[in-house]
Amino acid sequence: MALWDRLKDSAKTMQTQLDAKKNDLKSGGFRDASMAMCALVAAADGSIDPAERQRVASLIATNDVLTNFAPDDLQTRFNDYCQKLTTDFDFGKVSVLQTIGKVSKKPAEARAVIQIGIVIGGADGDFDKSEQAVVREACFALGIAPTEFDL
Repeated sequence: MALWDRLKDSAKTMQTQLDAKKNDLKSGGFRDASMAMCALVAAADGSIDPAERQRVASLIATNDVLTNFAPDDLQTRFNDYCQKLTTDFDFGKVSVLQTIGKVSKKPAEARAVIQIGIVIGGADGDFDKSEQAVVREACFALGIAPTEFDL
């Protein structure tokens, strides 16, 4: 199977697993960590162009798991994390990874945040090396072995 097909299958599998856990993913910590992960993946290459920001915002708005939260609230949080990352990527990344790490004591939420990162990263069909690297860093922040997600 070609890498492209494996990537699409993996993203679909991750989304299916997330959908199954939707009712368990309602905490404020999960909301914040998810938006931090989305911003981190969007900024993985060190910048976020407007088209990329819009694409990720659209994916957030249409992701069934995130319908537990008000769309405007998610958008505001996503934009805030993006701002931190675009102002000073290295410093912002530390802050964003700390936010992600706050769900480490809730394994279902921690894994769901990683899955959201993979879904967002693979949504354009190219889960590139920089996106994989930041999701791997998030795994470490959560105390999850990246190999669990083939990273």
